[in-house]
Amino acid sequence: MLHFSRWKALAIVFVSAFLCLLTVPNFIPSQALQSMPSFLQRKMVLGLDLQGGSHILLEVDVKALQKEKTENLRDDVRRVMRDARIGYTGLSIQGLTVQLRIREPKDIPEALRKLRELSSPIGGVFSGSSLRDIDVSDASGGLIQLAVTEPGLRDRIRRAVDQSIEIVRRRVDELGTVEPLIQRQGADRVLVQVPGLQDPARLKELLGKTAKLTFRMVDLTMPPQQAMEGRPPAESEVLMSSDRPPQPYLIEKRVVVSGEELTDSQPGFDSRTNEPVVNFRFNNAGARRFATATQENVGRPFAIILDNEVISAPVIREPIISGAGQISGSFTVQAANDLSILLRAGALPAPLTIIEERTVGAGLGQDSIEAGIRAAYLGTVLVVVFMFATYGLFGLFANIAVAVNVGMIIGILSLLQATLTMPGIAGIVLTVGIAVDSNVLIYERIREEVRAGRSPIAALDAGFTQALRTILDSNITTFIAAAVLFYIGTGAVKGFAVTLGIGILTTLFTAFTMTRLIVATWVWWWRPTRIPM
Repeated sequence: MLHFSRWKALAIVFVSAFLCLLTVPNFIPSQALQSMPSFLQRKMVLGLDLQGGSHILLEVDVKALQKEKTENLRDDVRRVMRDARIGYTGLSIQGLTVQLRIREPKDIPEALRKLRELSSPIGGVFSGSSLRDIDVSDASGGLIQLAVTEPGLRDRIRRAVDQSIEIVRRRVDELGTVEPLIQRQGADRVLVQVPGLQDPARLKELLGKTAKLTFRMVDLTMPPQQAMEGRPPAESEVLMSSDRPPQPYLIEKRVVVSGEELTDSQPGFDSRTNEPVVNFRFNNAGARRFATATQENVGRPFAIILDNEVISAPVIREPIISGAGQISGSFTVQAANDLSILLRAGALPAPLTIIEERTVGAGLGQDSIEAGIRAAYLGTVLVVVFMFATYGLFGLFANIAVAVNVGMIIGILSLLQATLTMPGIAGIVLTVGIAVDSNVLIYERIREEVRAGRSPIAALDAGFTQALRTILDSNITTFIAAAVLFYIGTGAVKGFAVTLGIGILTTLFTAFTMTRLIVATWVWWWRPTRIPM
């Protein structure tokens, strides 16, 4: 166990030195670091509790998802029945069920066959699942019911949360923040932590908007006031403008082009009025549809609608065939920039409600850093003094290995550009104790072998060999606990689990390679006749 080939010894020293070298960027000022090669700029990012920032917990509006699901299902039923030329009455929504009554009994089998095509397996066609998102049944008398199943609703919520996470990440990234934490929490919630953010109000405004953009024609068949006082046409609805005070518009429900077909949006200024505007561009399909709509409706106003508010309703002066245009609406520069961010990131599948909000100040973060550093220094000093007092020269060997161990942990975290939090610092401090514990087991075993009358070399070799199993057992059980914490934990708990897990791996490396190499080098140089422990 004490024999090392030259290449093995060099490999151990190289790995340890390389990982410790990765800690250096954490102690270099940011301005000096930017002039270095990119692969040397990797360093740990301070978490929310260490540099301040915003913590927001969002909840997906499940009721809005249910409403959207059933309304889309109703529209699909109407389309299928129209295409199949099957007469029906009483198409309506009852909770999570869409129902209709077929007029002719002979059409019922064909209607059931067509409507069952609207049902699909949970997870997609290739998932192999027997569960379906819609249950189609014949309730007798020609009454057909299409019920959204519970598994189907859960799957829709899951996909909505996944989509919301991706869109929220794109929106937050547009703010230019560093290493935001965006992750699922529970079945229908999204956690957003943005360290160092100085304007949490703007973040809330960006995250709170659904940003569903549509382009629709204005209905000129009756004045908006008359539609509000009476009954608007079946294919139109009254929407209010974003002006103050708001103005009513009668808008056709048919969507000409949706925001999903935008490829880009950028803030700019109108060349004539010099007012802030948002310039946009459609993809090929959207450009064709927009060109057709503007060619067929020259002289008519069309509405640009964001989250059921009319931003502007310009009159089509001439066909727009370039697939590009601009949105104006008395924007400020900040509002135009925020709207372009929302449109580039895409629309949320459902509204997100802020149910928890915390803001950590930079001063409080600095206090946390100082407290963590004091705790780390105090714990390290106590461990070093104890090991040196208890084991003498071998305690010095253990302290060197522990210092290398901590350097390797920080180096790996820097390589991964991990976010360091207070629980993460606690994990590093705990790792120091675990690393020392491994050396204690080895040294105590060596003492037992010396008492049993073995020679110094035999006692050292037996100490490292026999303690291996005990150290592996204790560290593997701790690693399993860290893995469980990482799997079921969130936020700071995961940070603690990551540092603890990495610390266990580096502890095993230093205990059975670095400490052994130091002891083996000492034996080779001094040829001891007794063990000074």
